[in-house]
Amino acid sequence: MSFELYLLLIGVPLAFGLWAQFRVSSAFNKYKAVSAASGVTGAETARRILGNAGINDVEVVLIDGVLGDHYDPGSKRLCLSKEVYQGDSLAAVGIAAHECGHALQHQKNYGPLNLRMSIVPATQFASQILPFVIIGGLFFHMTGLISIGIVCYAVLMIFQLITLPVEFDASARAKVIIQQMGIIRPGQEAKGVNSVLDAAALTYVAAFVAALGNLIYLLMARRDAR
Repeated sequence: MSFELYLLLIGVPLAFGLWAQFRVSSAFNKYKAVSAASGVTGAETARRILGNAGINDVEVVLIDGVLGDHYDPGSKRLCLSKEVYQGDSLAAVGIAAHECGHALQHQKNYGPLNLRMSIVPATQFASQILPFVIIGGLFFHMTGLISIGIVCYAVLMIFQLITLPVEFDASARAKVIIQQMGIIRPGQEAKGVNSVLDAAALTYVAAFVAALGNLIYLLMARRDAR
């Protein structure tokens, strides 16, 4: 396999992923310094949105780390990092509202979210065995392991593909509801929230492109091994 093809399938998605992560960090750092005029924190935003939707069985909790915010549909916990939970910035409000978007999807029995939840166990298993498969398959040219790697990356690619509409829909819900509830103002505040959420969306696109690139690379590696 040529170096140019390797660069296209592996290097370009890697560079895209790094750029997407830079965009997220840059947007978050910029707008975490801009307070929402409403003075509402991320935790308060989440509780208001959930309460307004009649969701009373989801716990809003503080977690360690940065940008590890997520909604856990299994335990019905909306987990917010310290800067989001306690902050009243546009970034905090936007991220909290986005995670509430997933809780709203869960409440509404949103199809793509249900599908993503159903393949999480397979995705976790594939992620755990993939490093051993890649080392054995590519470095020791074991065709059988390369085939297992192909299956693993196919699972990851499908998961990332399903993730795209789930994340885009959650952001779309967030952008609308925080304006409807008066948590942020139209105009510059809405623009700031949109910048944070749109940057975050790029990371999911990058993850899908990376999984697809690795899948194609392994398919071609197996062909060459044979």
